[in-house]
Amino acid sequence: MAPTSQMTYQKDERVLCFHHEILYEAKILDLRHTDPEDRKSPYEYLVHYKGWKNTWDDWVPQDRLRKFTEENRELATTLRREAEAAFRQKSTKASVKKRGGSDRSSARGSEERQTSVPGRGTKRARDNDIEKEESFYVRPSVRIVMPDNLKSLLVDDWENVTKNQQVVALPAKSPVNQILDDYVNEEKPKRTSSADTDVLEEVVMGVREYFDKALDKVLLYRFEREQYRALRKKWEAGSGDYADKGPLDIYGAEHLTRLFATMPELIAQTNMDLQSTNRLREELSKFTIWLSKNSSRYFATRYMTASNEYIEKSRGVPNPTPGTATSRLV
Repeated sequence: MAPTSQMTYQKDERVLCFHHEILYEAKILDLRHTDPEDRKSPYEYLVHYKGWKNTWDDWVPQDRLRKFTEENRELATTLRREAEAAFRQKSTKASVKKRGGSDRSSARGSEERQTSVPGRGTKRARDNDIEKEESFYVRPSVRIVMPDNLKSLLVDDWENVTKNQQVVALPAKSPVNQILDDYVNEEKPKRTSSADTDVLEEVVMGVREYFDKALDKVLLYRFEREQYRALRKKWEAGSGDYADKGPLDIYGAEHLTRLFATMPELIAQTNMDLQSTNRLREELSKFTIWLSKNSSRYFATRYMTASNEYIEKSRGVPNPTPGTATSRLV
């Protein structure tokens, strides 16, 4: 996010302030321009974290501060819970690894004693592999907040498609484009600066692009691919109700939520710095919390049961027995 010289926060104002991945309640003690000789330079703020000693008081840039609103307080609570859960999970894994370390070391040592001496170049290749692995793990991770009811909807979605052989009725009543537009329209008035608004619009634009590119690659179950092929022919033909349409105008909340479930892995492939990663995580988490609150508006209340013809086509059976038209699903 680009720095701004606009003074968004006041002295003695109660705020929320990011410290790493967690939002803490804080109070602004003072403010100043980052460059005292340039009145157009961005502001920075001296904050005191509630419940912490004065030694933790810190000058922070404006992009680490958030207004003390009910929505941001809810986000702060959610981020704290996520961080605590991640810490407990990490501690459990470390404990298990420590308990099992001696056995694995012994087994590994036995295997090494039984193997022959590696040929020339093997060590260099192994070192390169280790370097690649280490460079992957030091990339910033993005743990997007996924509220419990969205997790439940994802599980139900998986069962409906993979076990019950059903599909979502498409085009969706509220397609991805509409959902994202609704979110922007509700969220935009809450942004306190043009820079925050720019971040919102940039992130939503990125979500649209990710969805468009990822749909047929990672967001579809195998059983849905026949439906996708039939729909794709229609939007590529661009006739009738499908004129000027694409995946974002046809698929809805179910597939959008699948995108957010896979987003951490997708973002891990990028080269974003820690600050950008944390801001992206905040923006995406705000959206999932909003979608969770509005799930009844956007998620399908029922799925369509596939015909025998569709089931056979989805399995790749040539010349399936005629039955209820596949087009009923699309």
